[in-house]
Amino acid sequence: MPRRPGLSVRLKLTLSYAGFLAVAGALLLAVVWVFLLRYVPDNSQGLLGISPNRYLLVRIFTPAAAVAMAFLLVFGLVGGWILAGRMLAPLTRITDAARTAGNGSLSHRIRMEGRQDEFRELADAFDTMLQQLESHVAEQQRFAANASHELRTPLAISQALLDVARKDPTRDRGELLQRLQAVNTRAIGLTEALLLLGRSDRGNFTRESVDLSLVAEEAAETLLPLAEQRGITLDVTGGATRTGGSAELLLRMVTNLVQNAVVHNLPADGTVTVHTEEQGDTSVVRVENTGPPLPPELVPTLTEPFQRGTQRVRTDEHAGVGLGLALVHSVVRAHDGTLDLVPRPTGGLLATVRLPSTP
Repeated sequence: MPRRPGLSVRLKLTLSYAGFLAVAGALLLAVVWVFLLRYVPDNSQGLLGISPNRYLLVRIFTPAAAVAMAFLLVFGLVGGWILAGRMLAPLTRITDAARTAGNGSLSHRIRMEGRQDEFRELADAFDTMLQQLESHVAEQQRFAANASHELRTPLAISQALLDVARKDPTRDRGELLQRLQAVNTRAIGLTEALLLLGRSDRGNFTRESVDLSLVAEEAAETLLPLAEQRGITLDVTGGATRTGGSAELLLRMVTNLVQNAVVHNLPADGTVTVHTEEQGDTSVVRVENTGPPLPPELVPTLTEPFQRGTQRVRTDEHAGVGLGLALVHSVVRAHDGTLDLVPRPTGGLLATVRLPSTP
């Protein structure tokens, strides 16, 4: 909101410095008067009948005191202005950096040099904030570009199928409807995943006590037909493990981990193990699967949106939308937890989620 213009901080500090200096000078002169001049007699005779008295000293002292006070005032104003400018120079740099960031340039950094003080701490904190903002904005832009691309693909396929049906009335409509349903299901799944991802990023959900062992059993029960279809053994172990958060988001988190472990468990007769346990004040969920070896450089990219590991394109009904581990990472972060992905030496992946436990 607009405000009336006022004195700058530099001018306020200058006036404060000059005021304190003038008050100190006045007190010094008062001390001289109280403890020296008042004890000089009005009329005194010294050697040869010549001696300064109070009247003469006051006449001599008063102009000198006035000159000294004027000098102290001017010296306080000039020195205070220079000193305030030097003291506020780091704040000016921070203000310029904030103004630059407000104009859209998040790559600028202050990088203040010198010893550690309050301004240096503020500048370092501001640089850290700019770095995080730049990374977050870049991630959001990349996510938006990928999301628009992924959404455009099923829409383009639907448009192509409709064009074929319009140009070729004799085409089998059952096959056409089946393909349209598959494409529409994929688009709906992608939209729901995007909405859920945005909800978890905002963190606007009600927290309640959730038993992760029950969540793991529910996720395993849901995905058991898929595991049996692929000939994969799905085991759930561990005891009661409680944490605070959204039951819906935590269920989606564990379900995505288990589904990812099942879908990417390529060899027949593979295994997927889900284990829950409490370690002190931390609730742990581990999802481990067999499968092909993963390159170590690929693992950090698995939590990025629209990354599908070693299989970039899948043609079955569980192709996914490339948001599985990205959604897991977002839910874990919204619940103040950590997600660790480690490739197993014999192949497959070990995913470990650590969340704050609740009584």
